[in-house]
Amino acid sequence: MNTVIDQAVQVRLIATTSGPHAVPAVLHYQPADPLAVRMFFPPEISLDGSAVEWAFARELLDEGLRVPAGRGDVRIRPSGPDRTVMEFHAEEGVAMVQLRTADVRHFLARSYEAVPAGGESAHLGMDYGLAELFGAA
Repeated sequence: MNTVIDQAVQVRLIATTSGPHAVPAVLHYQPADPLAVRMFFPPEISLDGSAVEWAFARELLDEGLRVPAGRGDVRIRPSGPDRTVMEFHAEEGVAMVQLRTADVRHFLARSYEAVPAGGESAHLGMDYGLAELFGAA
């Protein structure tokens, strides 16, 4: 079973000017790439007017609901009992968004139904192994 899990979420873009504003985004998970979560943002929030996609570890998203997590391009931390903050670091700067923790928990629960924690290796195919071996993964 190769179920793709998409969940629309409302994020609040945290900006230094004119306060935060709501933006639609999509959390995406597919068992064919069991270690990763992707988050898609609409073109209107990017600097160059193109759609934005970030990929990061599902485990990072899970950990970030409880404690600050991540040291690289994506960092996630709780913000009170009902919100989660995600930071996306790029050459151009840092984007911060805030979303409902309940939405993230629901998304993660669906992803763990599809591929239980610790069971990711059963979903990694030969192609992934070869790509990883040759540095393309």
